[in-house]
Amino acid sequence: MSILKSLGACLLALVLGTAAAAQNLSVDINQGVSRPLPIAIPDFATPSSASTPAGDTAALGGDVAEVITNDLESSGLFRPIDPLAFTTDVAMADVTAPSYPNWRTIGAQALVTGFVEAREDGSITVGCYLYDVFSQQALVRQGFNTQPRAWRRAAHKCADAVYSRLTGETGYFDSRIVYVSETGPATARIKRLAIMDQDGANHRFLTNGQNLVLTPRFAPNRDTLTYLSYAQNRPRIYLYDVETGQQRLVGDFPNMSFAPRFSPDGNTLVFSQARAGNTDIYTIDVSSGSVTRLTSAPGIDTAPSYSPDGRRITFESDRGGSQQIYVMNADGSDQRRISFGDGARYGTPVWSPRGDLIAFTKIGGGRFRIGVMRPDGSGERLLTESWADEGPTWSPNGRVIMFFRSRRGGGADLYSIDLTGVNERRVRTPLDGSDPAWSPLRP
Repeated sequence: MSILKSLGACLLALVLGTAAAAQNLSVDINQGVSRPLPIAIPDFATPSSASTPAGDTAALGGDVAEVITNDLESSGLFRPIDPLAFTTDVAMADVTAPSYPNWRTIGAQALVTGFVEAREDGSITVGCYLYDVFSQQALVRQGFNTQPRAWRRAAHKCADAVYSRLTGETGYFDSRIVYVSETGPATARIKRLAIMDQDGANHRFLTNGQNLVLTPRFAPNRDTLTYLSYAQNRPRIYLYDVETGQQRLVGDFPNMSFAPRFSPDGNTLVFSQARAGNTDIYTIDVSSGSVTRLTSAPGIDTAPSYSPDGRRITFESDRGGSQQIYVMNADGSDQRRISFGDGARYGTPVWSPRGDLIAFTKIGGGRFRIGVMRPDGSGERLLTESWADEGPTWSPNGRVIMFFRSRRGGGADLYSIDLTGVNERRVRTPLDGSDPAWSPLRP
């Protein structure tokens, strides 16, 4: 069984659920958080120090705590307390029976603790516990079995459990980002597909840069990508298996095809194709190769994105004289414009996984900014204020947006921002980065 499957499947018999008596401690994620929740995350304990291929279990306990700390802090909802303020170390006995006064003394409202244990079969168990310090109740008790080299995933899953219990929303830390890594002069940029964990760890390149690549997008199965490649200077759509490295062409279309994206069930790709001077939106059945044309208005229709229920598609079009956002049914019927903001242009619409919002790039006043609106076009809000932000992609829980920001001197970086527009952070990559796509939550 693969690491991917075993970690998702092995919520051990150790999983005890949530204490019904503890229901007071929570975090409201719908407003900008001016005072993040103080939370203590000491190094995880180990019942017996043991060597593993990923390091000693005692050292892994510190590494796990660090990843959880970084995850929760990056959300903007939590304020991890400096370990230098801790008045006690955590031994195995403290994991299941913490000394609450010691944590109240330093102002912690919540405590995340746990353990890392080596098992006889070569795997490790990472135990994850969340406590309400004031009510002295356990809120989460979970355990994850995995191979040592996948310890970071166990840490992300622990952070997701904490986030979920305290916010009432699904977490997003155990997920990945695929993006376009860029290097070289502006006139000869080398663009490669790259993939990494959402926190930037486990970075690797997927393509070698011999052919220009653009618009990578995940399939719902999390292991397949679709993207545009200029192989032999001809733009065509490919599928790529992240685990095996195998790729295949999606139909040998005679015309330029681009901007592919999967349907929610993974059976269909929606994309743009230029024919006879007109660019329209098409779908192709991934298995049969059957192609269906959805739009036929004069102009450029592109950047399609399905609603999470698969019933509608949002896209951008200049059919009305300027670049704007439209919504239509999945069969191409009932095409309606939804963006009407103060003479600006709108592009790159992406439907939220929650279905409640569409993210977009707004172009006006010499600036590119990231915003959101409801699917009927109401409630428009801009989240960023930089001069060149574009290419939004949603976190799996629909609460955070990642995008790329071009620098005035050239190059680009990845950033994320939450829906309040308050918590903005840079996501560091080895080289310049653009056009990110966030994976679904991993199993």
